[in-house]
Amino acid sequence: MSGEDSSLGSLAATFGLMSLFAIGGANAAVPEIHRVVVDVHHWLTDLQFADAYAIAQLSPGPNVLIVTLIGYQVAGVVGAMVATLSMCGPTAALAYFVSRVLGRSSHSPWPAIIQAALVPLSIGLMCASGFVLAMTSDRSIAAAVVTLVVAVVAGVTRMNPLWLLIAGGVLGFAGVV
Repeated sequence: MSGEDSSLGSLAATFGLMSLFAIGGANAAVPEIHRVVVDVHHWLTDLQFADAYAIAQLSPGPNVLIVTLIGYQVAGVVGAMVATLSMCGPTAALAYFVSRVLGRSSHSPWPAIIQAALVPLSIGLMCASGFVLAMTSDRSIAAAVVTLVVAVVAGVTRMNPLWLLIAGGVLGFAGVV
């Protein structure tokens, strides 16, 4: 097996398995994606990972685009396709299967119970994702302070997050962070 073939196999296995544990979407899996991509396989550095995440979030489309960028970095266009299909395919098949099973029992309390149980899990995974991204992105005390202030303002006010993003961009352009 050539180096690219093994990389494609690693991408497929990594993201195929990870997709089944991404409760809440690809963003909920960011801490594990970071660990596997940066610490285990060394496909990206911390800074490259943070940049890939930022590009994926700025690009129109689903949040799973970070996986596409990682696949592209590892094995080009074919790697991007393998990583994306591996992250989306198993989850889509599982969702289809579960919806068929739960659709048969329309009066069952299980769908509501499962949904109620997954909400706190998803919130916790999203918080962990934010923490991992802050740790990889904040390279100075000023950047960490800006991250904390934005998190608090976003959490306690109903301010449109776009204004916070613009403020962060202005601070970055001004050289503060």
